[in-house]
Amino acid sequence: MTTSRAFTAIVNPAAGGSASASSLIPLARLLREAGAEVAVEYSRGLDHAHTVARDAAAAGRVVLGVGGDGMIGCVGGALAGTDAVFGIVPAGRGNDFARQLGVPSDPELLAPLLLDGEPRAVDAIEANGTPVLGSVYAGVDAVANANANKTRLLRGSAAYYVGALRAIVSWRAADYRVIVDGEEHRREGYTVVAANSGYYGFGKHIAPDARVDDGLLDVVLVRDAPRTLFFAVMRELEAGTHVRRPQVEVLRGREVRIELAGPPGRTLPYGADGELPGVLPVTAKVMPGALHVLAP
Repeated sequence: MTTSRAFTAIVNPAAGGSASASSLIPLARLLREAGAEVAVEYSRGLDHAHTVARDAAAAGRVVLGVGGDGMIGCVGGALAGTDAVFGIVPAGRGNDFARQLGVPSDPELLAPLLLDGEPRAVDAIEANGTPVLGSVYAGVDAVANANANKTRLLRGSAAYYVGALRAIVSWRAADYRVIVDGEEHRREGYTVVAANSGYYGFGKHIAPDARVDDGLLDVVLVRDAPRTLFFAVMRELEAGTHVRRPQVEVLRGREVRIELAGPPGRTLPYGADGELPGVLPVTAKVMPGALHVLAP
């Protein structure tokens, strides 16, 4: 079967070393053998990737994000709120948004989806005015993210695990003011996560009931607890069973504002799709059905 689809693949050469480029080669061959045109653009940074994505979409091309969650979030965020068709090529360290959507990494399985799949409307998040896809989080996880980004000797989940250990050892409970659809909640704890996708942090199932097409954000609050108990919660994240603990609270809403309510002087970064855009406060608003993605 031949296809009339034309693709522009935007590659992050830094994600997983050379994994992004090497993952694309067999996929591009399969797409071209089916009659598709495939252009490849190497990103020089997130701003460049954003511009290339918008230009390719304006030309009527299917835009492929090739890399990890940072690149997928950047390219997908650039297309959110438009009629563009987005495809994901999981080739990074986490691939959490692809995991949530069930997008395969095997080229033999991914190529038919990209060639013949029907776009599926999924939600995105507007975080302080910037569209992101998976989640917005502020706490020990964002600090761990920052630590992992600074790690040069380790890669992938190992870098995040070491970064998380460093963050937890030095952590002191944050005093949060969390406003969900106008209702204020004051909590002391480890993190607040506004989740569109259920996964973050390299396969951690932080919000197991989150759906990308329900028009809602799952707001997960991990309240203050002894460090030994927090380590137990960390072990349960992969299976998502942590939400059964009384120290973990889940709220839902369309708009979430996360602030630090404690004494002045403390700052806390917030993360979004593996990137660290800034420090609190952050307002996360759901963008219902804003992204048209080729996914099961």
